[in-house]
Amino acid sequence: MRTRSTNPARFAMLLLLLTGCAGGEQDFKETGAYKGVQAAMAAQEAAWDRGDVRGFMAAYAEDACFITAKERTCGREEVTRRYLRSYPDQAAMGDLRFGIGEVLAVGADHAWCTGTWTLVRRADTLSGGFSLLWRKGPDGWLVLRDHTY
Repeated sequence: MRTRSTNPARFAMLLLLLTGCAGGEQDFKETGAYKGVQAAMAAQEAAWDRGDVRGFMAAYAEDACFITAKERTCGREEVTRRYLRSYPDQAAMGDLRFGIGEVLAVGADHAWCTGTWTLVRRADTLSGGFSLLWRKGPDGWLVLRDHTY
């Protein structure tokens, strides 16, 4: 009868591969990209809940684009005007909450974030999802592309 011995190097490699695949959620939450994006989004929620559209938009890059199923709006000031038309007052803005699904680093200075949003207003509750491309620069993490649905 032939017995098979375990090769310690193979076992170590297999263990390394398996542990690298486990715990992905905890791993991405420990990254600088996650922490920076999460902090920026928390500041956005706070600004929105105060009725401060311009404060909310401070997290957008000058060359940001906001993309929905119906239109594409580029430039922070143009996107701000779009928000001001859609949400003219505090009652229309309601209470905003983001649910971050994941933040994936894309190189040293970009991150891709997916998640959900919920807007609770006196008359109704709206919700949907988003995919955000963030860019890290001298002013911190800023939204470069916002795909909201």
